Amino acid sequence: MNTDPIADYLTRVRNAIAAKHRMVEIPASNLKKNMTKILYEKGYILNYKFEDDTAQGTIKIALKYDPVTKMPALSSLDRISRPGLRKYVNSNELPRVLNGLGIAILSTSVGLITDKEARKLNVGGEVICYVS
Repeated sequence: MNTDPIADYLTRVRNAIAAKHRMVEIPASNLKKNMTKILYEKGYILNYKFEDDTAQGTIKIALKYDPVTKMPALSSLDRISRPGLRKYVNSNELPRVLNGLGIAILSTSVGLITDKEARKLNVGGEVICYVS
Protein backbone atom coordinates (compact mmCIF):
# COMPACT_ATOMS: atom_id res chain seq x y z
CA MET A 1 0.00 0.00 0.00
CA ASN A 2 1.25 3.42 -0.93
CA THR A 3 0.85 6.13 1.71
CA ASP A 4 1.20 9.07 -0.73
CA PRO A 5 -0.06 8.25 -4.23
CA ILE A 6 0.50 11.80 -5.54
CA ALA A 7 4.17 11.70 -4.52
CA ASP A 8 4.42 8.29 -6.23
CA TYR A 9 2.89 9.77 -9.42
CA LEU A 10 5.35 12.68 -9.44
CA THR A 11 8.32 10.41 -8.68
CA ARG A 12 7.45 8.01 -11.50
CA VAL A 13 7.30 10.90 -13.98
CA ARG A 14 10.56 12.41 -12.64
CA ASN A 15 12.34 9.03 -12.85
CA ALA A 16 11.09 8.40 -16.40
CA ILE A 17 12.37 11.83 -17.49
CA ALA A 18 15.74 11.21 -15.81
CA ALA A 19 16.02 7.89 -17.68
CA LYS A 20 14.92 9.55 -20.98
CA HIS A 21 11.91 7.24 -21.38
CA ARG A 22 9.23 8.09 -23.93
CA MET A 23 6.33 6.57 -21.93
CA VAL A 24 5.50 6.03 -18.28
CA GLU A 25 2.69 3.91 -16.77
CA ILE A 26 1.06 4.96 -13.51
CA PRO A 27 -1.77 3.35 -11.50
CA ALA A 28 -4.89 5.44 -12.03
CA SER A 29 -7.11 7.45 -9.70
CA ASN A 30 -9.43 10.36 -10.36
CA LEU A 31 -6.99 12.88 -8.84
CA LYS A 32 -4.11 11.55 -10.96
CA LYS A 33 -6.30 11.67 -14.08
CA ASN A 34 -7.12 15.32 -13.43
CA MET A 35 -3.45 16.14 -12.80
CA THR A 36 -2.55 14.45 -16.09
CA LYS A 37 -5.18 16.48 -17.96
CA ILE A 38 -3.75 19.71 -16.51
CA LEU A 39 -0.19 18.74 -17.48
CA TYR A 40 -1.40 17.99 -21.02
CA GLU A 41 -3.40 21.23 -21.36
CA LYS A 42 -0.42 23.30 -20.20
CA GLY A 43 1.94 21.55 -22.66
CA TYR A 44 4.17 19.67 -20.20
CA ILE A 45 3.40 16.21 -21.62
CA LEU A 46 2.94 15.06 -25.21
CA ASN A 47 -0.12 12.83 -24.77
CA TYR A 48 -1.90 10.53 -22.33
CA LYS A 49 -4.24 7.55 -22.35
CA PHE A 50 -6.46 6.11 -19.63
CA GLU A 51 -6.69 2.31 -19.71
CA ASP A 52 -9.21 0.34 -17.66
CA ASP A 53 -7.67 -3.09 -18.20
CA THR A 54 -7.36 -3.84 -14.47
CA ALA A 55 -9.65 -3.07 -11.55
CA GLN A 56 -7.78 0.16 -10.80
CA GLY A 57 -6.71 1.02 -14.34
CA THR A 58 -3.55 2.72 -15.54
CA ILE A 59 -2.51 6.04 -17.02
CA LYS A 60 -0.04 5.93 -19.90
CA ILE A 61 1.78 9.24 -20.32
CA ALA A 62 3.89 10.12 -23.37
CA LEU A 63 6.63 12.45 -22.15
CA LYS A 64 7.54 15.56 -24.14
CA TYR A 65 11.10 16.38 -25.22
CA ASP A 66 12.54 19.16 -27.40
CA PRO A 67 13.32 17.61 -30.83
CA VAL A 68 16.64 19.47 -31.24
CA THR A 69 18.19 19.62 -27.75
CA LYS A 70 16.42 16.50 -26.34
CA MET A 71 15.66 18.47 -23.16
CA PRO A 72 12.43 17.49 -21.34
CA ALA A 73 9.50 19.92 -21.20
CA LEU A 74 9.23 19.21 -17.46
CA SER A 75 12.23 20.51 -15.55
CA SER A 76 10.88 20.04 -12.03
CA LEU A 77 7.92 18.48 -10.23
CA ASP A 78 7.81 19.34 -6.52
CA ARG A 79 5.31 17.92 -4.03
CA ILE A 80 4.23 20.71 -1.68
CA SER A 81 1.34 19.48 0.47
CA ARG A 82 2.08 16.07 1.98
CA PRO A 83 -0.03 13.79 4.18
CA GLY A 84 2.08 14.79 7.20
CA LEU A 85 1.98 18.54 6.50
CA ARG A 86 -0.84 19.97 4.42
CA LYS A 87 -0.35 23.41 2.81
CA TYR A 88 -3.45 25.53 2.33
CA VAL A 89 -3.56 29.03 0.83
CA ASN A 90 -6.17 31.76 0.60
CA SER A 91 -7.08 33.37 -2.70
CA ASN A 92 -4.83 36.34 -1.90
CA GLU A 93 -1.82 34.11 -0.98
CA LEU A 94 -1.68 32.00 -4.17
CA PRO A 95 1.91 31.02 -5.05
CA ARG A 96 3.75 32.05 -8.21
CA VAL A 97 6.07 29.39 -9.63
CA LEU A 98 9.17 30.72 -11.44
CA ASN A 99 7.62 34.20 -11.47
CA GLY A 100 4.62 32.97 -13.46
CA LEU A 101 6.49 30.69 -15.92
CA GLY A 102 5.56 27.50 -14.03
CA ILE A 103 2.26 26.38 -12.54
CA ALA A 104 1.02 25.33 -9.13
CA ILE A 105 -1.71 22.67 -9.07
CA LEU A 106 -4.32 23.30 -6.39
CA SER A 107 -7.17 21.22 -5.03
CA THR A 108 -10.06 23.65 -4.51
CA SER A 109 -13.80 23.56 -3.94
CA VAL A 110 -14.27 23.82 -7.74
CA GLY A 111 -11.90 20.90 -8.44
CA LEU A 112 -8.26 20.57 -9.43
CA ILE A 113 -7.06 23.80 -11.08
CA THR A 114 -3.88 25.79 -11.67
CA ASP A 115 -2.83 28.86 -9.68
CA LYS A 116 -3.71 31.17 -12.60
CA GLU A 117 -7.26 29.79 -12.83
CA ALA A 118 -7.61 30.08 -9.03
CA ARG A 119 -6.68 33.78 -9.24
CA LYS A 120 -9.36 34.34 -11.90
CA LEU A 121 -11.98 32.49 -9.84
CA ASN A 122 -10.75 34.08 -6.57
CA VAL A 123 -10.55 30.75 -4.72
CA GLY A 124 -7.93 29.17 -2.48
CA GLY A 125 -7.22 25.57 -1.55
CA GLU A 126 -4.59 22.93 -0.95
CA VAL A 127 -1.35 23.32 -2.95
CA ILE A 128 -0.69 19.86 -4.41
CA CYS A 129 2.52 20.49 -6.39
CA TYR A 130 4.67 22.94 -8.35
CA VAL A 131 5.40 22.24 -12.02
CA SER A 132 8.03 24.01 -14.09
